[in-house]
Amino acid sequence: MEHELVRRAVQQYRAKGTDQAPSTMKLPVEAYLDPDRYRHEVDQIFHRLPLALALSLELSGPHSYVAQTVMETPVLLTRDEDGVARAFLNVCRHRGATVCVQGAGSARRFTCPYHGWNYDSDGALAGVFGAAVFGDIDRNQLGLTELPCAERSGLIWVALQPDANFDIDDWLGDFAPELDTLDLTNWHLLEQRELVGSPGWKVAWDGYLESYHHKFVHPETVGKQTVSNLLLHDAYGPHQRIVFARRELAEIVDVDETDWVNPGQYIRQIHSGFPNLSISGILGDHALVSQLYPGPTPDVTVTRQTVLAARKPETAQEKAASQAFSELVLVAVRDEDYAIGQTIQAALKSGANDAFTFGRNEIALQHYHTQVAHYADAGS
Repeated sequence: MEHELVRRAVQQYRAKGTDQAPSTMKLPVEAYLDPDRYRHEVDQIFHRLPLALALSLELSGPHSYVAQTVMETPVLLTRDEDGVARAFLNVCRHRGATVCVQGAGSARRFTCPYHGWNYDSDGALAGVFGAAVFGDIDRNQLGLTELPCAERSGLIWVALQPDANFDIDDWLGDFAPELDTLDLTNWHLLEQRELVGSPGWKVAWDGYLESYHHKFVHPETVGKQTVSNLLLHDAYGPHQRIVFARRELAEIVDVDETDWVNPGQYIRQIHSGFPNLSISGILGDHALVSQLYPGPTPDVTVTRQTVLAARKPETAQEKAASQAFSELVLVAVRDEDYAIGQTIQAALKSGANDAFTFGRNEIALQHYHTQVAHYADAGS
């Protein structure tokens, strides 16, 4: 697989080309601004389609949990006694208090801090304080409200609406084997952080899907490592794999491919799960998992960054390399991509543009916005 991708990258490098869409594409600026359109898209796409809310390795064993707020929805992810990943609304069924504070850990019971009702890791109502005087209730009907959940390819997929239904095999299709190549369950979690603020979801996400800007926005970070404006693109339903060429690719363009050694080192693969998951292996032994969530308004995004290492760093040299990678991706995203994105977001209302034009070379952007329109319309 990597050999074929490198072959394609070499062909484009020699031709000074890139994978291309059949034509350019226009998108009205209102797609980034209109609050009614925004709410509709967020509801139909982010609240009803499966989202990768966590890595499987974050739920390391039975009774492990992750509690987080996703687009104002309190979610509790657990691994039950049998090792099955589950998702619930993190809300007590008695009077609606949060039953687990945000964070991760291990617990056999989750106890509401208001009146002491407690729940097992499978969501069942296990105990009611003062049950003898509370009155008759059907405990089977008062477990935590479960959300549709499936575990596949090292990720926990959840729909945020209890009445949403999905088949994870249908949703991922041929993208699942691509994700499987990443072997996500066997990485070491180094660090997690959240970036909250401008730019909005679409402006922010656009930067994840092309290398056209690398030379100008990332001259001392990502741009030093990649060939700007050379991108390979493969679509798997709504999902995408994009490939950037590393600068070192120049070393093998005139070398017979039978003599290539470790060809994967010459490319950078990004697996982009619709609508908001990006898994980027940048330096071989490290990877960045990004999950982008729309904020309460069109100009705000919450980005969850998870930094992974192939193995737990032990030596001073390994720790330094991991720290350098973590700092690199933080600078590239927060201080470069999002900084330029903030200027875009701020200027959207100026009237300078009534539409944006995506070039043929911005094929992944075209695919993404086409899918947004498709899934938004599907729920109209």
